[in-house]
Amino acid sequence: MARYRGPKSKIARKFKEPIFGPDKALERKNYPPGMHGPDKRRSKQSEYAVQLAEKQKAKYTYGILERQFRNIFERASRKKGVTGVLLLQFCEARLDNTVFRMGLANSRRQARQLVTHRHITVNGDVVNVPSYELRPGDSVAVREKSKSLEVISSALASSNKKHDWLSFDRNTMSGSFLNLPEREQIPENIKEQLIVELYSK
Repeated sequence: MARYRGPKSKIARKFKEPIFGPDKALERKNYPPGMHGPDKRRSKQSEYAVQLAEKQKAKYTYGILERQFRNIFERASRKKGVTGVLLLQFCEARLDNTVFRMGLANSRRQARQLVTHRHITVNGDVVNVPSYELRPGDSVAVREKSKSLEVISSALASSNKKHDWLSFDRNTMSGSFLNLPEREQIPENIKEQLIVELYSK
C-alpha cells in the first residue's frame, strides 16, 4: 500500500516540527539535517521552494503521497468555497485521520494500521481503506473483537484532546464525524494558501 516509508526524524528536522509525533531527535537537533551542521548559512529560499516545502509538509503530516494529494486538491478546486480550506477539510475527513483525532491511535501511521487490519467500523460496517472519506453524521467505532487491543487502550489512556467536529465516547470506543471542521479548528501548522499558489502555477 502506498505510503511514506522513509526516515521520520529527518523529515521532522527538515520542517522543524514534530510531524510524526514527539521526536527526541528533533528536540536534540532542532536544525535541518545535513553534513554541514547548524552553522552552515543557507541561501534565501525562492518563492517556489517555500511553496513546495509547504506542500511537502502537508503531505507528510497527513500521510498522503503526491498523486492522491493532487487529486484531493483538484476536487477542492472544483468545489465552491476557499480551495485551501477545502483541501485541509478533505484531509481531515479521511478515516485514518479521524481515528487518530479520536485518540484511538498515537499517530496517523498507527491509525492507518488499525484501519487496514480491519479493527475499525463505519456505520457498523468494517472499512479497511485509510483514505475512506467520512461524511457528516457517519459513526466510527472500534470492532467489538478489537476493543481489548492494548495499542488502542494505551492510546486512549495518553490522549485527552477533544475536537469540536467529532464526538467520542471512551466507554463504547465509538464516536461520530459531526461536520467538516472550520479552518481555525484544525490545529495543524500548514499555510494552505502557499499550496494553492504552487498548484496554480
